[in-house]
Amino acid sequence: MAAKFLSVDKEARFPNLDRSDYQVTSDETADYNCIAHAAGKDDNWWWPDDPPAYWPDGHDRTDTIEAFVKAYATVGFSLIEDDNYELEVGIEKIAIYVDGDGIPTHAARQLEDGSWTSKLGEWEDIQHKTLNAVEDKGDLGLGYGKVAVILRKQRTP
Repeated sequence: MAAKFLSVDKEARFPNLDRSDYQVTSDETADYNCIAHAAGKDDNWWWPDDPPAYWPDGHDRTDTIEAFVKAYATVGFSLIEDDNYELEVGIEKIAIYVDGDGIPTHAARQLEDGSWTSKLGEWEDIQHKTLNAVEDKGDLGLGYGKVAVILRKQRTP
């Protein structure tokens, strides 16, 4: 089966994407976003300051790294102090991206083979080899900014 790729106009939004380093793994859908996808959820849209989007009950509804870390803690993830994004057997990781102002913009989840999965807004999910694939390139305002923190939890079989 041939690999699927984003359309050229979508691909242009992510200047670090290289067709040899990613492939599309789902159809487009607005049912969930990258934050939910990183948590392993595909049944709702997660965002703190966008009701009626889902956000864990009792948690701060602000778009801060701290609020996102606490939200992911509700599904078992905890902050890694050394930002180790390398593959660890039996460990699942999430990378949270931020823009130049430190506001979360995206999250990606590490797969068992060490690659990463991202939901691109209302577009498709992609599997990419590096975290850099969806980062901004310089100050172009493209991509999702830079990885700010890495979270981890034991992978469930």
